[in-house]
Amino acid sequence: MRKRKLLLYGGLLGLAVVLAPFIWRKGIQWNYGRSIYTVAEVPADDVAIVFGAAIYGDGRLSSILRDRMDTAVQLYQNGTVQKIIVSGDNRFEDYDEPTAMMDYAIEQGVATEDIQPDFAGRRTYDTCYRAREIFQLESAILVTQQFHLPRAMFTCQQLGIKVVGVAADA
Repeated sequence: MRKRKLLLYGGLLGLAVVLAPFIWRKGIQWNYGRSIYTVAEVPADDVAIVFGAAIYGDGRLSSILRDRMDTAVQLYQNGTVQKIIVSGDNRFEDYDEPTAMMDYAIEQGVATEDIQPDFAGRRTYDTCYRAREIFQLESAILVTQQFHLPRAMFTCQQLGIKVVGVAADA
């Protein structure tokens, strides 16, 4: 009888350990899903933060990053935001996401003075931390894909920034 209980409790504990990350992820998605909007519905804010993603060797944006930038440019052109922070990786001399993002936005009609590059946004945490501590943001619209928004929103909110998100899924 005692062996059975140990096996049962051990099995339940093992199941809980295996399921915990999935339950946590679903909980985060459910909680933050109510603060994810379309470009047309998102409440206005001063700033949009665009999270970096891959660029190609010639400086072209990957399709994921292009979707993010197109969404941010749309928010800017609609008057929903006044400024755009482009945050990404710039660790290597020949790899510079923020400059590629900024160049793309300028080509789309965003004024140079309305774009702020963040050259140290290597991870979601770095981008959110620097938005609060370096750029002194208290609120922002986050622009990234649907799968990334809950994590980005959670991270920024834990660092003291009031955020909503716009999914950049073209």
